[in-house]
Amino acid sequence: MDITQGLSALLNGPWRDPAQWPAAFPDADLRRLSQPGRALAERLLAGPWSLPALVAAGLAGLDDDGRAHFAEQVGAIAAGQRTLITSWDPRRWDSSPRETSPRDDGVMFRPTPVATLDWLADQPGYVEFARVAVEAAEARARAVQAGEIPYTTKAFDGDESAVGRAVRVALHRDEPWLPDVLDGLVRGIAVAPTQARTLPSMALLYEIARAVEELPTPEAINSMRTARRIARHAGVIKELDRKLKRMVSALAERLDVAFRMPDGRLRRQVGEHVAVISVDDGVELSWWHGDKKVKSVPAAVRRDHPEEVTRLRDLVKQARQHQVTLARALEAGYTSATPPPYRQLAGNPMADRVIWEFEVEPGVWRAELGLTVPDVPVRLWHPARATVEEVRAWREVVQHKEIKQPFKQAFREIYPLTPAEEAAGTTSLRFADHVVVYSRLYALLKDRGWQAPYMGHWEGGYDDRARRLLAGGRWRATLAHSLHDADHAVTGEVRFQRPSGVEPVDEWDDGWRDVPLAEVPPLLFSEAMRDVDLFVGVTSIAADPGWADRESGRLRDYWRRGAVAELSSSAEVRRDALARLLPRLAVADRCTLTGRFLVVRGDLRTYKIHLGSANVLMEPDDAYLCVVAGRSSPKGLFLPFEEDGRLSLIISKALLLADDTAITDPSITRQIRSL
Repeated sequence: MDITQGLSALLNGPWRDPAQWPAAFPDADLRRLSQPGRALAERLLAGPWSLPALVAAGLAGLDDDGRAHFAEQVGAIAAGQRTLITSWDPRRWDSSPRETSPRDDGVMFRPTPVATLDWLADQPGYVEFARVAVEAAEARARAVQAGEIPYTTKAFDGDESAVGRAVRVALHRDEPWLPDVLDGLVRGIAVAPTQARTLPSMALLYEIARAVEELPTPEAINSMRTARRIARHAGVIKELDRKLKRMVSALAERLDVAFRMPDGRLRRQVGEHVAVISVDDGVELSWWHGDKKVKSVPAAVRRDHPEEVTRLRDLVKQARQHQVTLARALEAGYTSATPPPYRQLAGNPMADRVIWEFEVEPGVWRAELGLTVPDVPVRLWHPARATVEEVRAWREVVQHKEIKQPFKQAFREIYPLTPAEEAAGTTSLRFADHVVVYSRLYALLKDRGWQAPYMGHWEGGYDDRARRLLAGGRWRATLAHSLHDADHAVTGEVRFQRPSGVEPVDEWDDGWRDVPLAEVPPLLFSEAMRDVDLFVGVTSIAADPGWADRESGRLRDYWRRGAVAELSSSAEVRRDALARLLPRLAVADRCTLTGRFLVVRGDLRTYKIHLGSANVLMEPDDAYLCVVAGRSSPKGLFLPFEEDGRLSLIISKALLLADDTAITDPSITRQIRSL
């Protein structure tokens, strides 16, 4: 029971009506209950603004005191919120969810619980208030920009939380009125009406950014991009850059709104030329003069319409970001708790490069390329639901037709539960004890939508967990990791959790409970483990061919083992792709695939390129060859996927080493000839 519920019990319980008093309690004892409640309310009023204090004032009959106390602490919008809240029946607070305030201290971002937003939206008049609050804030920002209100950097002092809460509820409900109003508001508060580098309210801008980070919509993200573009304060620009990355990642999890993103197609007349933004395998801005395509931006356009050129280039960047977000949203559909609205993608070129499954009969699903079967249930095809023959056939289609899929689908890895993991109960050690470059791991965690605090020497290397919500928040995957030294971390166990549904017992209890791995849905398990495999594969020191030459000590043994280890699921898929690509290479007659290696026969030596780490061993003594080759693939060679760059790296090394007599880099030739 929190303090508001306790006050409700003291001041609004059945003893207010003498007819309901239990006969066992003397009247005098019951009357004494009101005095402690009043004293507690007065104590709360002596502190800072808070909802419990507001409720306490109303319950204790201190409305006038409350109004006087808060008049100087809050703005007009917050005062309107206060008036609304005091009109609610105090007993409503008994059923309010346990509040967890949003926090973003640079370590861990904790959003407002969905239950809190749902509860607020259900209270009398709050949804209407939310619209009035955001519109009032937008009107004030507009007045500041017009000079009707004297400019100050504290134009919204006292109102930030009230406006932020209103924006959160509107974003949560995806209110249709919000996009235009929110766009006007952030434009008005992101930059001063003068040439100053300050802004009318940094606090409100950050509060709205946190709200969009929690509950993003395509329109809200575009508004925040606009704010970032027009802001002059260097610190604000840097902070918005950081938050925009989180927003895009979070939007991919809100499938109901992500799929209404525009596909980026646009034709715009600019002087005598036409600018066209097209979306096929990628996003391209082209210029046309009549029926003739111009190679670059026409000189007349650059001279007469520089602002339009800048705006079009910004639109291209946004379209590329849209493509990335849509691809991430499609991937998230694999673990969605409810069927995503895939039909909204009809006509989008991206959907034509995706394999879909259609329920043509009850329980009978048929796979097709593109959204070609109307009026039946549709879902994404996943190799875990297909036979080996079907997977092989689809990979042939993608390779033969050179289909650049928006995410790794036909060649997607599968991670079934192993007998050892099932016996272990709630803990998987499949990817434990890997030494990784911590800065890279942290960046990749963020990119893939995992939440994790940044650990430093001040943390003492304690074990911590990265977390990712799955299936609309019904599941959570965690990856333990700890600092090894200032630059490296060691991975630990993977666990899966579900909300406990009970009140947390202490401040360390976040309401989640471990679940036996055998009870985790197979597709959800596979997708989470795929992420962890990617983290290890990309950030492990074993993937750095030059690491052993720079470092010594106890990590060197790990590097040697990892550099030629058994192949992971991702490396096995890479092997399959290479088997299809090798016949198309000019050096195919010099290459052979074995269990873990691509063996390349040069004129000076024979080389073994590990298909996991891409490290190279030289026969006959398996000496390591440090080759830092480029990741570009041969011109005209189609790669079916390039998620981590390892496939093109292996191919580029193979091409280099097959013609080893032509190598001129002394750092490489010295190693090759050191027999």
